Amino acid sequence: MVAEPGLIVGHETISLAFDIPVRAANQLRRNCIWREDRRSRRAMSQRSLPPSGDHCALLHAAGGEAALCTLVGIDGSFSRRVGTQLAVSRDGTRAGDMADKCLDDELVSQSLAAMAEGRPRLLRYGRGSPAVDFRLPCGSGLDILIDPAPDRAALASCIADLDARREAALPLPLPEDAAPGLLGERRYVPRLRLVLMGAGIESAALVRLAAAQGIPVEWREPGQGLSLGQAPGGVAADAWTAVLLLFHDHEWEHALLDWALGTPAFYIGAQGGAPAREERLRRLSAAGHTDAELARITSPVGLIPRARDPAVLALSVLAEIVGAYEGLHPHR
Repeated sequence: MVAEPGLIVGHETISLAFDIPVRAANQLRRNCIWREDRRSRRAMSQRSLPPSGDHCALLHAAGGEAALCTLVGIDGSFSRRVGTQLAVSRDGTRAGDMADKCLDDELVSQSLAAMAEGRPRLLRYGRGSPAVDFRLPCGSGLDILIDPAPDRAALASCIADLDARREAALPLPLPEDAAPGLLGERRYVPRLRLVLMGAGIESAALVRLAAAQGIPVEWREPGQGLSLGQAPGGVAADAWTAVLLLFHDHEWEHALLDWALGTPAFYIGAQGGAPAREERLRRLSAAGHTDAELARITSPVGLIPRARDPAVLALSVLAEIVGAYEGLHPHR
């Protein structure tokens, strides 16, 4: 699927306040996907994209009676970060993952037992665990908190904050005798969003790749949402938005970069060789931008030096953007 310029691909809103029947809303919860908000003033892609994996368990737990498992401590190394979550409904339906199917299956069983008992459980797996019949291949130890009845109002508040592109925090019910250093509050940040301005096959390739990763993209190109010498109208960029310019005609860049530097976007990138970069900085400096502001511009873009193939360039740039976004996560 290739999106047309001017369209938003994907959708960052994670609430279920859509104009759809309750049965359909429940199906979206079960599948942990969203479709477009048909009331949006902009056209949306018809393709459904999964929500951020970091929010999937939160959405599932808020949607009905479900336990919420949170990785609150890691002794050693593990393939998931502290704060990783898994939600488990009474029928065994789950959302999110702890990276290992055996561990996920074990947590489903423990969650159902905790829900029947009505009390949180703090479990240790792997190194230091009393359960000698359950070991982790990585050799590490994991502390996992199971909350059988998370505060629905607190979950709804987190979702409302994320819908509004604000950070959110969920207190975790650790027992009083929990070891020091365990995670007591799960923090969330809005999902990555990409504003892409440019034309050509490179832009189309990037939109396609981002859509496959569930990353919403707002794509503008000359004549379709962009006018030479003007800031993009109706485009917002917050602290969890990346702004990328892919132009061969660099005359289009100046007003757009001037606009981008006035936003809190965590990533601002612009394609171009050394002569283009020098001229870009000269013109922006003459327009009054400081050295600190100019240092926010990433150029050349991408992790792969001298990428020439459009698909390789798209992969290179998207990997760089995702890497920068991961650095913003409150839990490591």
